[in-house]
Order: sequence, then structure tokens, then C-alpha cells
Amino acid sequence: MNIFNQIIRGILFFVLAIFGMVMAFVFMVSTAIAVGILYVVARIKGRPFGVRAYWEERRSAAPRARGPVFHNKDVTDVEMREIH
Repeated sequence: MNIFNQIIRGILFFVLAIFGMVMAFVFMVSTAIAVGILYVVARIKGRPFGVRAYWEERRSAAPRARGPVFHNKDVTDVEMREIH
């Protein structure tokens, strides 16, 4: 009976391992497709494709997109609560 349980556990482990590898493969393929689409869109729009170009674009657009967080530079009101 112990050998039978070990065989069943081994088969179950093997099936789960194969299922996990298939899921990982699907994830890798879908990620590659998404990166390919982003690359094609960037090429069509004439933009450079890469993390550095994206980061520089976001950093240069950030100050123009939003104003200062505080309108008055002298923030004096602070709320504190005690936690018991």
C-alpha cells in the first residue's frame, strides 16, 4: 500500500510540475508578444524603445503635468494622534 501511495504522489507531482511549466511557458510567450507590440508601436510613432527612454520621457513630462503640491511653503498645521 505504501508503494502504491508513493506512485500516486509521484504521478500527481509530475502532472503538477508539467502544468506549472506549461503555465510558465504561456506567461513567457504572452510577455514576449506584449513587448513585441510595444516595440512595434514605438517604432511606428518614431520613439526610442527602452527603459531609459521611457524614464527620461516620464521625468521630463512630470513637472509640466502637475503643479506644486502645497500652495503655501510654510506648512505649520500637523495633526498627531496617540495610539494606545
